[in-house]
Parts: sequence; structure tokens; C-alpha cells
Amino acid sequence: MSFGDPNNPYGPPQGQQQPGYPPQQPPAQQGYGYPQGAPQQQPGYGYPQAPPVQQAYGAGAPMTAMPGSVSAARIMLWVIVGLQAIGVVLMALGAAAAKDLQDSATAQESSALQDALGDSQGVLWGYAAFGVAWAIFAVVLATKFKSGGNGARVTILVFAIITAVLGIYPFILVGLAHTVLAILVAVFVGNANGKAWFNRARY
Repeated sequence: MSFGDPNNPYGPPQGQQQPGYPPQQPPAQQGYGYPQGAPQQQPGYGYPQAPPVQQAYGAGAPMTAMPGSVSAARIMLWVIVGLQAIGVVLMALGAAAAKDLQDSATAQESSALQDALGDSQGVLWGYAAFGVAWAIFAVVLATKFKSGGNGARVTILVFAIITAVLGIYPFILVGLAHTVLAILVAVFVGNANGKAWFNRARY
């Protein structure tokens, strides 16, 4: 009697296990030299492959567009340059008017008036020279908004703070606009957007 013969009428039905024998399962197909379930890969030749370079956590694309607040600060700095130019012209005109008044016949009769007009000319010309230097400084800083780094940012902050103070004293009559603009420049350059822009990565 053969239990393996499928035509044997006394054997168990085909597909069922024989009594007294443990159940048999088909052997699992495994790749040679690899654990079961692990994908098989072709071994590399030569030097081992380097691991893929991963981007640092939190690093995003480099900033290329200037934030709106920083752009507004640059425009305000150019407005300060224009106001400085107007102030220089007014100071120069005042000094010239004081010189003409000093040379007039009325002033010739009073030595005290001549001395006062002479002192006024010196003060006005001094203010005009300072205004020219401060305007040039502002122009240089305004051109550093695109290419300058954190050093330029700190310099702009110091310039804006000093300009705001000078607008209160001694130029209180003509410096109110300077004070307001300088405070806004300091705020926009000193905030998070200004810090990110001036510290951005450059390639």
C-alpha cells in the first residue's frame, strides 16, 4: 500500500496530511547569504559607497528677496539723506544771510551785533559741514542693505539711534522728521527680519 500514490483508493484524500506525521510546510525561499525578508542587493565593488548627504535640520533655502520691513528701512534712510541735503542748503543760506547782514551799514554801527552775526555764521557753517558728512555716511549705509553683513546692520542701528537723538537736541525745530524716520529704521533693521536678512547665507 502506498500512501503516496494519488490513485490509491485506500489512501487519504489528496491535499490532506497522513495520520501520524507532522504537518509539512513548503520550505521558504530565501536568498543566498541574506536573512529572510531582507531585500537582496548587489555587493558594491571598489570603495564603499558614502552615505547620502542630508540637509541640516531646520536649514531652508537661502533668502534672496529683501523683506518688506528692511526695504522700507532703506527707503527711509534715503529720505533722511534728502532731508540732510535740504538742511545743508538752509544752513548755508542762513550763513550767507548772516554774512550779508554783518556787512550792512546797520551792523557796522554796533560791534555787538557784528560779533553775534559772526558767531552765527560759524555755527551755521559748522552745522552745514556736519550735515554734509552725515548725509554721505547715510548714503554709504543705504548702499550696504544688499551686500552688507551683520557689521553693516550694527552700524545702521548706531547711526539711526544717534540720528534720533540729534533730531531731539539740538535740531529740535527741524529734526522731528529725522527722529521719527530714524526710530523706524532702527526698529525695522533690528527686528527678526532685519537680523535674518543681514545674516543670510551668501553663495
